[in-house]
Amino acid sequence: MLREMVEQIAKAIVDHPDQVRVNEVVGEQTTVIELKVAKEDLGKIIGKGGRTAKAIRTLLTAASTKDSKRAVLEILE
Repeated sequence: MLREMVEQIAKAIVDHPDQVRVNEVVGEQTTVIELKVAKEDLGKIIGKGGRTAKAIRTLLTAASTKDSKRAVLEILE
């Protein structure tokens, strides 16, 4: 569920939605969501001063509390 949510948000923001890749690494206590986008879309995902990335992380944290797990977003270059 978390992976799909991040993927949908990222595809709505970027210019090249076909190059959005999301990988989910599930651990015991923490789930790591790895987001990879095209180089020219990296700035759009991070946003001015990191605001967009912070907003996505906030949504991810809110959604993950339902499962009593911690979720972390990693934006890969």
